[in-house]
Amino acid sequence: VQLQASGGGLVQAGGSLRLSCAASGRTFSRQTIAWFRQAPGKEREFVAAIFRSGGSTYYADSVKGRFTISRDNVKNTWYLQMNSLRPEDTAVYYCAADPSITLSSVRMSQQYEYWGQGTLVTVSS
Repeated sequence: VQLQASGGGLVQAGGSLRLSCAASGRTFSRQTIAWFRQAPGKEREFVAAIFRSGGSTYYADSVKGRFTISRDNVKNTWYLQMNSLRPEDTAVYYCAADPSITLSSVRMSQQYEYWGQGTLVTVSS
């Protein structure tokens, strides 16, 4: 099983980026999928998730209204559309997936089984 994150880069504050996470090795259509991020010197933090059952979405308060998570089950890929980017969004972004995570645990990185390698997003002021 492999998750390949891509789409990071350097963008000015107020700009947009779309991250992608391409999965291979198994089907992820019935798994909870998520994005986390880790800024230099900080712990990994939850960004967004789509729960496996029902497709409900969840966001960190810091990105709500600016970021949108989505998935394409045909392509076995999920996305993070990031708009109105701020310098504090600078981080390595990781995609993650898990087949059995509970709703109460979607924001907990340690509960996810599968991880991508990360893609760096740098937002300049």
